Amino acid sequence: MNGLELSRAYYEQFGRPMLEKDFPELLPYLAVGLFGKGSECFGWDDALSRDHDFEPGFCLFLPEEEIVDRRQEFLLERAYAKLPKEFGGVRRSLMQPVGGARHGVLRTAEFFSKTVGSPNGALSPDEWLTLPEQALAEATNGEIFFDNWGEVSRIREQLAYFPEDVRLKRLAGRLLLMAQAGQYNVPRCLGHGEAAAAQLAAIEFADSAMAAAFLLSRRYRPYYKWRFRALRELPALSELAFPLEQILTTPCDEEKLRTIEAVCAAVAAEVRRQGLAETESDELEKLAYAVNDRVRDAQLRNAHVLAAV
Repeated sequence: MNGLELSRAYYEQFGRPMLEKDFPELLPYLAVGLFGKGSECFGWDDALSRDHDFEPGFCLFLPEEEIVDRRQEFLLERAYAKLPKEFGGVRRSLMQPVGGARHGVLRTAEFFSKTVGSPNGALSPDEWLTLPEQALAEATNGEIFFDNWGEVSRIREQLAYFPEDVRLKRLAGRLLLMAQAGQYNVPRCLGHGEAAAAQLAAIEFADSAMAAAFLLSRRYRPYYKWRFRALRELPALSELAFPLEQILTTPCDEEKLRTIEAVCAAVAAEVRRQGLAETESDELEKLAYAVNDRVRDAQLRNAHVLAAV
């Protein structure tokens, strides 16, 4: 049983009966689920993940105090703290007086403010451009078990993915960085006999190639330690996981240069498949500017091609 399954089972066995028995008047205003930080919220947890911040638990989201006041919040938190301390062979962590760091009673506005900087999911164009993808992934991962009030689901839908202009601007920047680091600087550094500099360029290339794969799949890129796990599950370009791993873990040589070009060709083919560029060239610098030209908003289109990265 992974963390999401454990959370839902714990809620169904203990959380739901507690809410229906002791807080029926609050049910119309609650949302319950599990999402946010932690591999369990992505469904990627394993035995090793259980060494910290892993427990049977769930999140109870409350609207503003005008609807559910502080006294009701306190009573609900106290009832949550009294739920069984062990479930499925896993013990719960000690609760803080006002709730757990990842589980327990949370105010919806506070959660999203801390996660994406907005209490209601409304982001400015600049925020969409600069907000780390991992924050957006944490705001939209996991599961909602129920949402009677609808606020949490509405915010998550609003944050579900980048506006198309933002996706294209981010993609254009990543394609240009791939060209600079992989197609230009890796061979150039090798030609200078700078093996370490070549490896740094290869790392920059792999990072941007992975970012491009997520953008082309319309998926948020999670925290770096989970990116390869997520990459292997993408609907587009998941096959890049192996060559990118080779680029990161092998010395810089002619074989690595061929692998970089193969990755570039795969990304370029997907860009063309999505109708984002008409050129048949695998020169990613050309593709970067072609993608940038498809940004509809003139101000964003005319901003520096690397404005979003």
